[in-house]
Amino acid sequence: MHQFKELLIWKKSRLFCSKIYNATANFPNEEKFGITNQLRRAAISIPSNIAEGSSRNSNKDFARFLEIAIGSAYEVETQLLISSDLGFITEESTIELTNMLEEIIKMTSRFRATLL
Repeated sequence: MHQFKELLIWKKSRLFCSKIYNATANFPNEEKFGITNQLRRAAISIPSNIAEGSSRNSNKDFARFLEIAIGSAYEVETQLLISSDLGFITEESTIELTNMLEEIIKMTSRFRATLL
């Protein structure tokens, strides 16, 4: 079993969640149950799946949860770009967040490959 709290991908994705919460704090009120909620849930899914997968007894199971985390990351990226298109988030924030996300995806993919 892996200690998820020691994994850099978990630490980075947890920090990323905080940044998503801060970025969505100023989204329009009518989006509270729309894209704000979607973005936050998908962002939370990344470190949550890393943590859940780390508790599994086989590397194959852990790799499956990492795959789900990567899928959530791509979901977040899409929602960030839509939020940017709608003018809910600045271009600067979009770039910063998508860069963080790309790093998390690459690191998670590399780590996943070591498990298979």
